[in-house]
Amino acid sequence: MFQSLLPMSKIRIFLVDDHQLVRDGIKALLISAEDLTILGEASSGKECFEKIAIETPDILILDISLPDTNGIEITKRITAEYPGTKVLILSMYTNEDFIFNSVKAGARGYLPKNTSREELLSAIHAIYDGEEFFSDSISRIMLKSYVRKAKEDDLTPQRGPVPLTTREIEILKLFVEGFINKEISDQLDISIRTVETHKNHIMKKLELKSTVELIKYAIRNKIVEI
Repeated sequence: MFQSLLPMSKIRIFLVDDHQLVRDGIKALLISAEDLTILGEASSGKECFEKIAIETPDILILDISLPDTNGIEITKRITAEYPGTKVLILSMYTNEDFIFNSVKAGARGYLPKNTSREELLSAIHAIYDGEEFFSDSISRIMLKSYVRKAKEDDLTPQRGPVPLTTREIEILKLFVEGFINKEISDQLDISIRTVETHKNHIMKKLELKSTVELIKYAIRNKIVEI
């Protein structure tokens, strides 16, 4: 059997940050990754769109604060005009509003600027593969907000049996109680991928479209007591 001589397709990265030092730091972190290539960089929204119109990246690593616009507005436009490009927010701003507005605009991931090289690479690969990726700290902020919003809504108990397996109920309970995927996998002695697969099955089985709906379901059906 002949081995393919075609070169491995590289993930094309474009950086948008108004600080040269930050862009240089990101490039230094990624330069040794053989399956990545830095397609280009920009220090403003205007420069970003001028450059990606020539060659479109797979992943746009984007800051929130820019001199002529903000990362949320850029994300909205990227999502609408370049659906093949996925946005990863890398920002020092980690408050709830910035996170949720970024996700609402179409960002596929959110990391703080003090993230490690390993976590940045994991985020890039996960997002490229069609998944979402949030650092542990960002995930906790999102989960606390989801739980608060669920509690503020009408939580009249649902009737009928809960159509979940024992394992699915275990995972759902831990998730709503604030455990992230890694912690759930450690506690149940299963892989992180298995945790993610179970969570996807739960969402499909219950015909839910968001984490807020999932948490509401768990509270309504007394799977957790918040």
